[in-house]
Amino acid sequence: MKQLNPEQIQSNWNNLRQIISDTFDGERLVNLNKMYDYFEDRMCMAPASGKEHYHNAMVGGYVEHVLHVTKFALELKELWERNGATIDFTEEELIFACIHHDLGKVGDLDHDYYILNESEWHRKNQGKIFVHNPELQFMTVTDRALWLLQHFNIPMNQTEYLGLRLTDGMYEDANKSYLITYQPEFSLRSNIARICHAADTMATFIEGDQWKRTEQEQEKVVNKSVNNIKQAVNGKIEESVKENGLSKKHEDLFNELFGEK
Repeated sequence: MKQLNPEQIQSNWNNLRQIISDTFDGERLVNLNKMYDYFEDRMCMAPASGKEHYHNAMVGGYVEHVLHVTKFALELKELWERNGATIDFTEEELIFACIHHDLGKVGDLDHDYYILNESEWHRKNQGKIFVHNPELQFMTVTDRALWLLQHFNIPMNQTEYLGLRLTDGMYEDANKSYLITYQPEFSLRSNIARICHAADTMATFIEGDQWKRTEQEQEKVVNKSVNNIKQAVNGKIEESVKENGLSKKHEDLFNELFGEK
């Protein structure tokens, strides 16, 4: 399973705080810093999902995921603009939506959203590393994100709201009324939500690919160790055969068990 070391976790946290300091100002920056100071210990350690085959189900996975989404969104904005799309939002609005779209995954004021799965069997055999905290009042991730922002008196404009609200696309049932429309006046008038969702999708699948590669590399290491053990055992048995000799019957059995297949 992919893991982040303490230095990487700290570096990601520093990068996120730097983005916030460089992007926002005034009272909104003051209140953002209050919120991030409040959640620092929990947020920098939070996973982005609970199952290892999803995305970034690891300590520090949440912050890394948010950084990925923000980076990809800025790159996609430039790509869309170069190819003729209408960009009617600022980078500040885009970054605000991206870094807060999964804010609900840090939990509420008192409880983590994810807690470690106490069942070793489920962790090993089903990859369920974390489970939802039963102490939490149920809310969707998006609704809790919006609630936390208002709790810390962090305002957003309509464009930022729609970008944040719709980042999960059709994975969130409540978004259907925004995304499936049959009259032009009901269609989204800004591309911010589309770019946020595309960036989130990119980050999710790329992080999934990173997990797969890590699993494959670990499997190679295990297989190599097993093969080394087999070779060592076979070598000792062959040496014993040469020194002590075996009956034809035993030699045939040895070749059947340990010979080339």
